[in-house]
Amino acid sequence: MKGVIFDWDGVVIDSSSQHERSWELLAAEISKPLPPGHFKLGFGQKNELIIPEILHWATLPQEIKTLADRKESLYRALVRESGVHILPGARELLAALRDQNIPAAVGSSTPRENLNTIFAATGLDQYFTAIVCGDDVTNGKPAPDIFLLAAEKLHLAPADCLVIEDAHVGIEAARRARIPVLAVATTNPLQDLHLATAALPSLAGSTPAHLIAIHQSGASKKRGELFAKPKKLTPSKWPRF
Repeated sequence: MKGVIFDWDGVVIDSSSQHERSWELLAAEISKPLPPGHFKLGFGQKNELIIPEILHWATLPQEIKTLADRKESLYRALVRESGVHILPGARELLAALRDQNIPAAVGSSTPRENLNTIFAATGLDQYFTAIVCGDDVTNGKPAPDIFLLAAEKLHLAPADCLVIEDAHVGIEAARRARIPVLAVATTNPLQDLHLATAALPSLAGSTPAHLIAIHQSGASKKRGELFAKPKKLTPSKWPRF
């Protein structure tokens, strides 16, 4: 493992309540209904997919863009008002990776302006060598484009990276990129993350050595079995180093 690609919301920070509230505010503004379960269905995906395919609010590209931009503007206002929660273990793991000269990248569907807003509030940008967001690719998750571009920006082969994800579409994107993936159960139950190489309740207590062990366990499998039987780990069962 020569680099780590972090999803953002649900892995490094938790601003899901602000995201959900921003959809509610936008729906009220434009007098449109929100389908039951819409937020979980769209988690990890680009607004350009959520708006036409999950919410069914618009089909014309310019109208979709206008709605997407407004939703994110509402989200950023909520973040500036209430802040965001950095998830347990995330900052500590990022600092440890930096100390061991293992570069980290963001690989997220969120717009760049959202990231800049949170970077300004948290200082988390100091830990990342590369940033890839939804603005940088045409095809969002579950397409592999975000993670492939993140590996490229780290100047690494995809197989030399490890992805950390919480959403099903992100896990699928990593699988399509042929990158081992560690899932964290911040958004979905641990038992539902069976398609990942390994799964954890959170990043609390994790270290670069733990990530290297997970990467090696995925990379050592035959190509056809790379993602076949993931391991579910808890901190008490981490390999000893």
